[in-house]
Amino acid sequence: MDKPSAAQAAYLAARKRHRHFVTAARILLLVLFLFVWEAAAASDLIDAFIFSSPSRIVRTFRDMCADGSLFRHVGVTLLETVASFFLVLLAGTACAVLLWLSRRLSEILEPYLVVLNSLPKSALAPLLIVWLGANMRTIIVAGMSVAVFGTILNLYTSFQEADPDKLKLIRTLGGSRTDILWKVVLPSNIPMLISISKVNIGLALVGVVIGEFIGARQGLGYLIIYGSQVFKLDWVILSIVLLCIIAMVLYSLVSLGEKYSRRWL
Repeated sequence: MDKPSAAQAAYLAARKRHRHFVTAARILLLVLFLFVWEAAAASDLIDAFIFSSPSRIVRTFRDMCADGSLFRHVGVTLLETVASFFLVLLAGTACAVLLWLSRRLSEILEPYLVVLNSLPKSALAPLLIVWLGANMRTIIVAGMSVAVFGTILNLYTSFQEADPDKLKLIRTLGGSRTDILWKVVLPSNIPMLISISKVNIGLALVGVVIGEFIGARQGLGYLIIYGSQVFKLDWVILSIVLLCIIAMVLYSLVSLGEKYSRRWL
């Protein structure tokens, strides 16, 4: 491999310095925020009972880890989110394929899908609790409801934009509509499916938390609602922090999957 030129080496070094600067600035901003928060609580500029503080959150985290309750709540929310995410991908892809295979069916169902996608999903959660009961299955369905209709619409639209030259070639060679689906439409839409997955992992978490707000007895959403009702606001803020961490980790895992999948595309 040829050595990079001086200009290329200078450019790569500048990019590396920029990344290091951005990373350091992000860490510094977080540390500064935590320091100001802790100092304000310690000096009574803010009410630590209402706004909590980093030290109180750390103590709460340690105590809940000691009795095992935090692991149970985090595990339930993670399980429900991951289940909702994969079910959305399966159901959304299957429905988009059906709509693509039947133009008449797509013309009938498309306006209903648009309406359901636009409907605030928090309005559906109470009905789901009544219809399906207050259990994990209902929470998973609530998580699915946030993302599945948008997935169907986006994938179906992307299916329709497949390369017309490739479609013409398959037809010229005597291929069927099923051949077009498996050899052109689905392979060309793998990047779109991955892009949708990066959005859906966050939406599934949102839907799960909405469901836990209303009808759960465990999970971080339940912990937020219960903590606010009994004025254990350290629980509430700790749960919010953990949800932020979970969202970042899940998004990073999907992004990592995207990175590795590009090697095979």
